[in-house]
Amino acid sequence: MARLYRGVTLEHDVFQAIADPTRRKLLQLLAHQDMSIAAMKECFPLSRTAINKHLHVLSEAGLVSSQKVGRETRYTLCLEPLAELQDWLSFFEQYWGKRLEALKQYVESN
Repeated sequence: MARLYRGVTLEHDVFQAIADPTRRKLLQLLAHQDMSIAAMKECFPLSRTAINKHLHVLSEAGLVSSQKVGRETRYTLCLEPLAELQDWLSFFEQYWGKRLEALKQYVESN
């Protein structure tokens, strides 16, 4: 289902976008610097077309933006949509904390 983000309809949500390990690795690369597809290709055993498809999904989820610089397109990480993921995970932290505390008590009692 499409969703609206900053006036733009996004076809993929953050959870779909990060479900793929290649896309997670692309996000990690872009966290360090803006990159072109050619530069990203050096880090993967994938074709430019495959990387472009992954970037398209990330773009549709609002996780990356692109800008033409001369003859190449440079991609930039957009952190704002990751807040949705952080909010979702933070809900479950309360349960992890309880389970870790129970495990700690169990280990210390034996």
